[in-house]
Amino acid sequence: MREGPLRSRCALITALLLAAAAKAGESPSQASADHSSVLAETPPMGWNSWDAYGTTVKETQFKANAQWLADHLKSSGWQYVVVDMEWFVTNPVPAGNSANSQFSLDDHGRFTPAINRFPSAAHGAGFKPLADYVHALGLKFGIHILRGIPKVAVEMNLPIEGSSFRAVDAADTRDTCPWNPDNYGIDSAEPAAQVYYDSIARLYASWGVDLVKADCISSRPYKGDDIRMLSLALGKTGRPIVLSLSPGAAPVEKLDEMRRYAQMWRISDDVWDLWHSSVDYPQGLGDQFPRVTKWAGYSEPGHWPDADMLPLGFLGPAPGWGKPRWTGLTHDEQRTLLTLWCMFRSPLMMGGDLPSNDAWTTSLLTNSEVIAVDQHSTSSHPVITTDKRVVWVSRAVSKDLQYLAIFNLGDASSKFEYSWKELGLETSKTYRLRDLWERRNVGTAKSISVTVPAHGVVLYGISPAPGNEGRFR
Repeated sequence: MREGPLRSRCALITALLLAAAAKAGESPSQASADHSSVLAETPPMGWNSWDAYGTTVKETQFKANAQWLADHLKSSGWQYVVVDMEWFVTNPVPAGNSANSQFSLDDHGRFTPAINRFPSAAHGAGFKPLADYVHALGLKFGIHILRGIPKVAVEMNLPIEGSSFRAVDAADTRDTCPWNPDNYGIDSAEPAAQVYYDSIARLYASWGVDLVKADCISSRPYKGDDIRMLSLALGKTGRPIVLSLSPGAAPVEKLDEMRRYAQMWRISDDVWDLWHSSVDYPQGLGDQFPRVTKWAGYSEPGHWPDADMLPLGFLGPAPGWGKPRWTGLTHDEQRTLLTLWCMFRSPLMMGGDLPSNDAWTTSLLTNSEVIAVDQHSTSSHPVITTDKRVVWVSRAVSKDLQYLAIFNLGDASSKFEYSWKELGLETSKTYRLRDLWERRNVGTAKSISVTVPAHGVVLYGISPAPGNEGRFR
């Protein structure tokens, strides 16, 4: 008897929140995420096609990865499967961004899946059949897009769906992405700009898209107007669609704006399977430590700084960078990568070809105790940072449990010794330690003394223990 009035009050509160968000220029979907963490309450986990297929992925390959994820990873929390860039190019090359690309688009200037690669998209079906396949597996479907409007749509001056505007009314032909020739920029001063973004958002919602990774939008250059317009457009559809911003490094000074309009944003350029890079692209694993430190403390439900994809397993048959190969990271480096991402609470997007996974790679992705650090911890931050060693701590959300990660950035094995005081922990306590990677209890300790391999890590769950039984070694 009391459910009716309660639901009415909840509905009224929701309506007021949405009205206030609309008045403030905020998307309804983002307003919902801000107040109830509906979108990306925890860091999104999934698979993205870029590291294994570049821009060449085909429907059969995508389905095989989705099926493998559903069979082997879904129970560990992996949920999204994402088609990365240029799914609308009929003659792709792995690295993309070709001046010779041929495009598939509809009569309203919106890119559509290339049917020679995605045959189920024929007859105007778009990605809906593929999204339906993904949803039937209990997963969520994502796509990559570039900001702006297709150059070919502007050259043909195609009509914008649902309006009297045409493509030239929305385009800024002076603006192009510095590294991709597919689109012109959008002129945010023109009403047609929002109308065009609204039209593509409606199309993606009709397909059943759950995540949009928007590129050339959060760095080089940062495009705040495009972020706002795209977020508003996705919100108008009424479908909860996660917005991920790329590439990095996204500017920290734009944190409030990105939190208002997006759920994820990249903090660096692409990270590949090497320890260190002396160039901007690609970046290496070891190069991420100062970046995650810079962004430490800024993660919150619904809003996640993104350390980039996981270049693990088999990077092939057509990776976005380099030749087909098994990851160049050592086993120790692979654990370091996942530990850093999890302690930082980054989204986790696997990049390697899933059906090619070996037992080691699968074991990394299904370690529930490590994944819990990413999904269910708080107060994550570094307590020691030098050029050779980094130590992070965080706290489990629902237990009297803390996490401790000790990283060796050096090129040789090294011994690490710390008192609890040096790690910011209560000095009067003896702690029970559990090695989360090895999934074994290792006793109790009054301090830490451990040898860590080169570029390696130890990750402990630590909880108060009675008594003073010995010293951990």
